[in-house]
Amino acid sequence: MRAVRLLLPALVLLAACTDPASRSEAQPALAQPTRSPPETAADMKTSFAPVVKKAAPAVVNISARRIVRRQADPFWDLFGLGAPRGRVEGSLGSGVIVRADGVIVTNNHVVAGGQEIIVALADRREFPAKLLLADERTDLAVLQIDLGEERLPVLAIDDSTDAEVGDLVLAIGNPFGVGQTVTNGIISALNRTADPSGDAAASYIQTDAAINPGNSGGALVDMDGDLIGINSFIVSRSGTSSGVGFAMPAAMVKRVVETAVGGGQRVERPWLGARTQTVTAEIARSIGMSAPQGVLVADIWPGAAAARAGLRQGDVILSVDDQAVSDVGGLNYAVGTRRLGETLRLGVRRENGTTATLNLRAEAPPATPARDEQVLSGRNPFDGATVVNLSPALADELGVDPFQGPGVMVIRVGRGFSMNAGLRPGDMIRSVNGREIRNVRDLTAAAAAGAETGAWQVTIQRNGQPVTANFRL
Repeated sequence: MRAVRLLLPALVLLAACTDPASRSEAQPALAQPTRSPPETAADMKTSFAPVVKKAAPAVVNISARRIVRRQADPFWDLFGLGAPRGRVEGSLGSGVIVRADGVIVTNNHVVAGGQEIIVALADRREFPAKLLLADERTDLAVLQIDLGEERLPVLAIDDSTDAEVGDLVLAIGNPFGVGQTVTNGIISALNRTADPSGDAAASYIQTDAAINPGNSGGALVDMDGDLIGINSFIVSRSGTSSGVGFAMPAAMVKRVVETAVGGGQRVERPWLGARTQTVTAEIARSIGMSAPQGVLVADIWPGAAAARAGLRQGDVILSVDDQAVSDVGGLNYAVGTRRLGETLRLGVRRENGTTATLNLRAEAPPATPARDEQVLSGRNPFDGATVVNLSPALADELGVDPFQGPGVMVIRVGRGFSMNAGLRPGDMIRSVNGREIRNVRDLTAAAAAGAETGAWQVTIQRNGQPVTANFRL
């Protein structure tokens, strides 16, 4: 079983990138009879057409292209053949118009690296798009097309928490590039954390509506014709729909869109300031809970929002704003969709079995210590490595555990001794020749001192495990 991003790749020769005929066109919209929205359950069982009529005009096709250059082969030049020196790699996906002035949301993996992004509307018109914001953490991207004074049909973002398992939904997108397609199903589950990127901050709507490659960035709509999610990936053995699809919920979509429209370059997410773990049956027994529920607080960052709110190590967070929390992903999502400055109500079970309600102010993670990014050089095992001081803010940006800090993290490895030494991005450098490394200044000093003997004993932390290696240069 594997998770599949719903990207539809396409490869064409370089010469084709300027050929209008090579660009696939969206299928023409079919005229539909005027019909009122369904008013009863019986009406709904008859047809989804009124919902489709409302939602489909706001779903678009998206193609992204980038030129991949290849080094010229002198052999061909000898004969004046001029072999192709590049090709165009492309991808096809879907998107949703969320503002009448041309703001569109899609999946980041649809447009990532695209040098040319084209949006095809439901009426077959095509427009170049500008990337406003790409958020890798949620795999969402926000685009803008310019139509002057023209107003486009939009899908309203329903960021309420009213959706329930069993609700009817429609998935609208461009599977396999065949043109706009509508499939139906139900909400199979809420707050799923089966993210192929492994990001615990993601929490998805699961649906059995057929979703296939090319549906990436398309709409998941409810029976009011409102957007409740952006279709993102499937879990399948075959790579096509097996009835297990996932959509990013509208609450997070709205946060990303608001950031992009406001001119933000990255989504600022509130930080709880606590290390947590899902309460399993074993943990529940060990702390005297009758059933596994909520999230256990394993550690608290000094001075962070959680500490100031009165959260303690050993507490179990049961709810956020009266909404039950079942796992770490659900907690991170509940906190991450709030705006900075808002107050959250945490329902907490104390270690002694009593309950409490805590008010926590949503705050950005602190950016201390300063990043102090440096590329190290010289005759030492760190030559060519780019290192930084790890702060909670940087950890959030990189998607790593802030509780690894304070310390020095490797974020890139270039040419030099560091590559031969086996350093990798994400490694935390803990000590050099017995000297504890707490910041980049400590590391540069230790590197200079070790150069006098040429002998090195380096301890790093990789994937949570300490590793010690000896070098002689």
